[in-house]
Amino acid sequence: MNPYLSQLQPYPFERMRLLQQGLTPAQDKSAIALSMGEPRHPAPASVLEQLRLAMDGFSLYPATAGGEELREAIAHWLVRRFALPVGSVDASRQVLPVNGSREALFASVQCLAHATGKPLILMPNPFYQIYEGAALLAGAQPYYLPWLDTQQCLPDYERVPESVWRRTQILFLCSPANPSGAVTPLAQLQQLIEKARYYDFIILSDECYSDIYPQEAAPPPGLLQAAAAMGLADFPNLLVFHSLSKRSSLPGLRSGFVAGDARLIAPFLLYRTYHGSAMPLPTQKASIAAWNDETHVLENRHLYRQKFQAVVPLLRPHYPVHEPDASFYLWLRTPIPGIAFTLGLWQQQNVQVIPGAYLARESAGINPGEHYVRIALVPDLDTCLDACQRMLCFFQSL
Repeated sequence: MNPYLSQLQPYPFERMRLLQQGLTPAQDKSAIALSMGEPRHPAPASVLEQLRLAMDGFSLYPATAGGEELREAIAHWLVRRFALPVGSVDASRQVLPVNGSREALFASVQCLAHATGKPLILMPNPFYQIYEGAALLAGAQPYYLPWLDTQQCLPDYERVPESVWRRTQILFLCSPANPSGAVTPLAQLQQLIEKARYYDFIILSDECYSDIYPQEAAPPPGLLQAAAAMGLADFPNLLVFHSLSKRSSLPGLRSGFVAGDARLIAPFLLYRTYHGSAMPLPTQKASIAAWNDETHVLENRHLYRQKFQAVVPLLRPHYPVHEPDASFYLWLRTPIPGIAFTLGLWQQQNVQVIPGAYLARESAGINPGEHYVRIALVPDLDTCLDACQRMLCFFQSL
């Protein structure tokens, strides 16, 4: 058995199950789950129709590299979304469709990291747990980057010692961030690109929330966008990861892509050829329709905007909370430790959130998520408002 498996910690939702074991929630209230970041808006009908029409594709083996039409649709979307120069993304060499960003984030580390000398893989703290698991199972050492402060919710890269940068093989970025929704500014992305070039490490940028943001005129910048503005057309040492799960409310489609440096895409394609992770042809057809359409994405953003505009003003007089830069999460500071808050809210009001401590690791004796919970505003507006009122009742009981 792989000896690294023993280093993995239980996934946050398994820890939640253990926390609630033997206990019961309020029986007079319906359950409201705000713990999992699972989009629940209606899937776009036009995309589902393409999936239905392509069902005969299940009788054929798909190519691991994906079809040319899908790669071209992804390349054109990248150019449109991040204002890249026309024709700057080579669909045949710089784009690789994958079965959701989660699979690709994990697998890319297994492909690109080498365990000689116990290398470091840097990641924000709190973070998406796949980063840590990928690092550990690749034989690398996770290096946690605490946030600069609880308001900005971004790592303080200036405090990273040079000795750490020199041992770094991979840096995970997450912008917009899970769990806080904080967006890394374009200038900081460019500073990190310079570091990656100087110290020769790879940046893996998880951008799966990049199409959920409050202001239509201010979409979050992306890593390839930052590189293109620096004149780095070949995106050296850079890979970005995107998904239709959040953008198009299609988490069950398991469709995303990796794009960036062709020198990294090529070995990753080879790895995935052995890994057996080809995207089914009907999924490809549906994905083409999703990447080519923006109407449903505009509606998706509108629905999330309505929820934030309704919920945040109700909570703000009682909790220190603000609307995130992007994503569908509220990162809420709690008046008692987040684990106790989560358990009490569930037992008294039958509302589930996730403790911030479960999304972070202790570093220098401090767990930066200890006094926080993550709230996913994924149900409909009325359900989110119901949950908000129950949280206010719970606050009054503390």
